[in-house]
Amino acid sequence: MKYSYEFKKNCIELYKQGKWADTPRGINKYYFRNYIRRWNNLVETHGIEILKHKSHNNSFSVEDKYNSVLEVVKGKSTYQVSIELGISEGNIQNWINNYKIYGYNGLVNKKKGRKSKNTTMKKTNIHKPKKLNESEREELIRLRAENEYIKAENEIIKKEIALREKNYAAQLKAKKQRLSKNSKKKATD
Repeated sequence: MKYSYEFKKNCIELYKQGKWADTPRGINKYYFRNYIRRWNNLVETHGIEILKHKSHNNSFSVEDKYNSVLEVVKGKSTYQVSIELGISEGNIQNWINNYKIYGYNGLVNKKKGRKSKNTTMKKTNIHKPKKLNESEREELIRLRAENEYIKAENEIIKKEIALREKNYAAQLKAKKQRLSKNSKKKATD
């Protein structure tokens, strides 16, 4: 359900006074109050204009998405990051899942829409590659080095995530063993 700017603004004003707005019909009171809290946090972070409906979607660069994912990996909650960016937690979760599955390439914006049926109409440039001048060659070398650095950094992050998952699994296994020992002791008593 989309709420109007005025409605959100009134809900926040009542919230700041210590009152709750009437819950709309068909909406769970608990969820509606969470919406109001979220709206309040957004307004405190970005100002009242954040509540207005936007006519266009925000498009985040790959670096912005990557930095957001790193913030969550470092320990920030998805809620905190979503409030800072002014987007939903679902978007952050999607970025994290894409990053876990595809790595850095999972954060790249993909073309939307249906693929062209007629592939013969595509332009084909069959030219010999032009020779690079000195500055272009230096930039290419720099970009390749930067690419290698990012690949190494990604590998480190993947290993960190795998290690955390392994430790968490070991903790769960130890907890299950303790619980089963305690249940056996109670059964014998």
